[in-house]
Amino acid sequence: MKSGIVLFAHGSRDRDWARPFQQLAETLRKNGPVALAYLEFMSPTLEEAIAALARDSVTTIRVVPVFLGEGGHVKEDLPKLVAAAEKKHAGVMIHLEPAIGEQPSVIEAIAAAIARGK
Repeated sequence: MKSGIVLFAHGSRDRDWARPFQQLAETLRKNGPVALAYLEFMSPTLEEAIAALARDSVTTIRVVPVFLGEGGHVKEDLPKLVAAAEKKHAGVMIHLEPAIGEQPSVIEAIAAAIARGK
C-alpha cells in the first residue's frame, strides 16, 4: 500500500504567495509522494492532485488543509471536494485531517518564532 499527502491551501492570484507551500511540499517529498492543491485561483485543484497521486499508484491519501484555522472553506467546501474525489477514485482511501494550524505543536512553533523575532 502506497501512501501520499495532499497539502490543500486556499490559493491566490499572486504566484509568490505559494512559495512557502511549495517549500513545505519539497521538504515532505523526502518521505514520499506529496502534491499541492488549491481551492481557487491556482492549480492543481484537489481533484487534479488526487488524480495525479492515484496515477502514481498511491492508494491512501491524507488531505492536510494548510490553514491556520477551520473556517468555512475547511468545514464546508473541503469535505464536499473530498467526497467527490472519493466517488471518482473508488480504489483510493482519502482521509481528511484537521487544519494544520489547529495542532498544538504548530501553535507552539509559531509562537516561538514570533517570540524570537527576526
